[in-house]
Amino acid sequence: MTRVAENAYMIQLLEEGQVGRSVAEIVRDICSLTDGATMSAKKDALVNIGGFMATNEWDVFEEARNMVVIYEGLHTYGGLAGRDMEAMAIGIEESVQDDHIRARVGQVFYLGQKLNDMGIPIVRPVGTHGIFLDAKAFLPHLAQTAFPGQALAAELYIDSGVRAMERGIVSAGRDKTTGDHCYPELELVRLTIPRRVYTQAHMDVVAESVQRVYGRRDRITGLKMTYEPKYLRFFQARFEQLPAA
Repeated sequence: MTRVAENAYMIQLLEEGQVGRSVAEIVRDICSLTDGATMSAKKDALVNIGGFMATNEWDVFEEARNMVVIYEGLHTYGGLAGRDMEAMAIGIEESVQDDHIRARVGQVFYLGQKLNDMGIPIVRPVGTHGIFLDAKAFLPHLAQTAFPGQALAAELYIDSGVRAMERGIVSAGRDKTTGDHCYPELELVRLTIPRRVYTQAHMDVVAESVQRVYGRRDRITGLKMTYEPKYLRFFQARFEQLPAA
């Protein structure tokens, strides 16, 4: 549900018979087939905070309505200020406007094309909310235990202040039985493009930073983890740079 407007735009763009329909119409079709959903409104709906749960099951709704009082506040606001609820309502309406979503996804396509033309290893085809750098292909000399995705995200931040997100071994966590790292097949770095924040020039800055880091990729040494929290380590873990061989 969090990306329903972007998904609807891709349906409009790519699926036969959908090109003449509005994003709003396609979103309504998707929602009409849904029995339950959760939404983080910080994505498609353009707000800084907020979200909701929706369900067709009265018993589930009743339980959620009672639980929210314990954890978030009365069900009429769910821990949100009135200003935030109004912003979310407006954001949902604006998120399904064709001109908005076309421009929003267009920024991602633009960055993806630039990186592809530069020969940067990315996941293709490009999606709607960001670009995924292939850290295994970017840093093939690093073992996965050297956290190549995290190392690449760190290098980008050092180079230009661009904040990226590792989606690889750090995010995968540990096997509950063995205690060893989980080793996902994909080792990625996500360049997520916030809505209504950046210009085309900002996309150029990101692409140029990735290109510079790619040019010195052989000198990137990887990381070691120095602190690991109990839960969701990709939010709070700390790392140190490994020395050069």
